[in-house]
Amino acid sequence: MMLSAIDATIVATALPSIVRDLNGERYLSWVATAYLLLLMASTPLYGKLGDLYGRKRIFQVAILIFLSGSILAGLSRNMGQLIACRALQGLGAGGLSSLAMAITADIVPARDRGRFLGYQGLMFSVASIGGPFVGGVVVDHLSWRWVFYINVPVGVAALLIVSGNLHVAYRRVPHAVDYPGAALLVGCVTSLVLVTSLGGDEVPWGSPLIVALGALVPLLLAAFVARERRAPEPVLPLRLLRNPILAVAAVVNGLSALLFFTGVYFLPVFFQQVKGVSPTRSGGLLIPFMLGTVVGTISSGRAVTRTGRYKPFPVAGGAVMAVGVLLLSSAGTHTSIATVGAYAAILGIGIGLVLQVLLLAAQNAVPPTDLGTATSTVVFARALSGAVGLAIFGTILTNRLGFYRARVSAPAAYSQSLHVVFLSALPVALAALAVTLLLREIPLHDVAHLGPAATPVAP
Repeated sequence: MMLSAIDATIVATALPSIVRDLNGERYLSWVATAYLLLLMASTPLYGKLGDLYGRKRIFQVAILIFLSGSILAGLSRNMGQLIACRALQGLGAGGLSSLAMAITADIVPARDRGRFLGYQGLMFSVASIGGPFVGGVVVDHLSWRWVFYINVPVGVAALLIVSGNLHVAYRRVPHAVDYPGAALLVGCVTSLVLVTSLGGDEVPWGSPLIVALGALVPLLLAAFVARERRAPEPVLPLRLLRNPILAVAAVVNGLSALLFFTGVYFLPVFFQQVKGVSPTRSGGLLIPFMLGTVVGTISSGRAVTRTGRYKPFPVAGGAVMAVGVLLLSSAGTHTSIATVGAYAAILGIGIGLVLQVLLLAAQNAVPPTDLGTATSTVVFARALSGAVGLAIFGTILTNRLGFYRARVSAPAAYSQSLHVVFLSALPVALAALAVTLLLREIPLHDVAHLGPAATPVAP
């Protein structure tokens, strides 16, 4: 969990050093985009492969791919090599968080799982928010290459622990992996992210490239849906999306994850550009946001385990998220850092009440054979909405800055532009609240799907 989450954000504070060293300012955004693209595209495929071949084996493969990408990224000599290695990292990362959560669902009954998903949510929050801070410290004292090398000892330890201590029974089933479906999904997601990340920024909206990519999105989506309807083993079974609990969980997780990444990426911009603090300190100022997320995640997980009910928590979380975003939109040049931190903590609490509890609800609502696929569907929704939403909000920030810079000083321009960004996030929070009201609550299972076993069932 930590390996996957920290690499989505740790590169942010290292990018200036990377660009200066490799002379690749033109391709700066691709260092992050390549990672997120392959992570999103591979997540559903890992869920299916884990269901078919056993999650431990596929988990080990994902860790090895991620470690290979990390080492090669640190050795990169130009931006082309670095972008390719970041894509390889993303290919491995797609299996890390989704398989970790699916394995937890294998061995822990749903009634007790809220507590364990809370711990995983803690790892995700600490790693995601700590990423920019760690990246700044590493770059200041070592080199940007250690942003990637730092994954190696953690990854090796994870691989050794998984190999020696994880024993989850599984039975190999007849399979036909839907590689054409996976390829169509990759193409659709890639086109969508490229449109939202490049359009209006690096490439004009009316350019032939953006128009072509925009036209590809619905075409590839239609082809993907048609393929999944007739595939023997679809990478994303459409029947799962007809499950109302899974559908609500995927949508609300996606919207909540967008708000989470909005805080992770835009709060440092506020602290640095409006309040004038250093990059390293701005990473530290995310601690209230992190603590809020942790408190919401762990408290809701324990409460679900104690009461056996899950719906009240995402409903309350949706309301708290809306309040937090509204408060952050009111922050300006005269708002104290402590006050902004309190607003961020409120948003974090709301997010923590939502993400892991709804994942638990989704896992509880599907049969054991679909557990990995259901988990990866929710994780995929998080990653997709985060990447696309951040691209949209980034465009809003860039456009507003161009407008306000001609009229006011730099700090006030950033303050007013970020006001528009956070105000634009308010409908996202309200939509999440509205959708959570549709959530149906069913009893949590008291028995684990598989349980631990000393020896997996032989193929």
